[in-house]
Amino acid sequence: MDLSAARDEYESKGLSEGDVDPEPMAQLSRWFEEVSAAEYFEPEAMIVATVDDEGNPQVRTVLCRGVALDGVRFFTNYESAKGSELRKRPSASLLFTWVELRRQVRVEGMAELLTTAENDAYFASRPRGSQLGAWASRQSEVVESRAALETAFEEVAQRFEGLEVPRPDHWGGFLVRPSRVEFWQGRENRMHDRLRYERNGERWIIERLAP
Repeated sequence: MDLSAARDEYESKGLSEGDVDPEPMAQLSRWFEEVSAAEYFEPEAMIVATVDDEGNPQVRTVLCRGVALDGVRFFTNYESAKGSELRKRPSASLLFTWVELRRQVRVEGMAELLTTAENDAYFASRPRGSQLGAWASRQSEVVESRAALETAFEEVAQRFEGLEVPRPDHWGGFLVRPSRVEFWQGRENRMHDRLRYERNGERWIIERLAP
């Protein structure tokens, strides 16, 4: 399929250095509020990039579960491909993309494990089916069939019938502490706005990049 002729002219009010928050995570929270107000489907979806044992980049979409001044939080199976990769090589890159609003945000930083208390609190807030799935699925491993996966789920459901589902030791969250964050806003004539936050000690430097 040849997509070379696909065109879309961007229009927006733009992104100015004087309009953004001096803290990148505060600016990301501000954009989240605007995207949510626009009723965007799953605005918390983000791409997480890691590196495997052979040095190959690996990407997948996960759901962001928290943005605070210290960084971005998400949860997963620690024994999954991304969980194992981040525990070996904690450098991570995240991408939020909101195409209809002509916006994207890139976050680069180091990932660290969340505390047991944070993991327990979030796991307890999940729907029961998701809790059971965390026990039933050996994430990223090869499974014989869909039927085998469903059987594993039913066995876990019977095991915890009438009981609270505890958090498995292999399930928890990561905090990605940002060292570099870039906000991209589409503009007309492909003269897009790109503002990059770069950490310099305890402060952030904001620079404009050529589109």
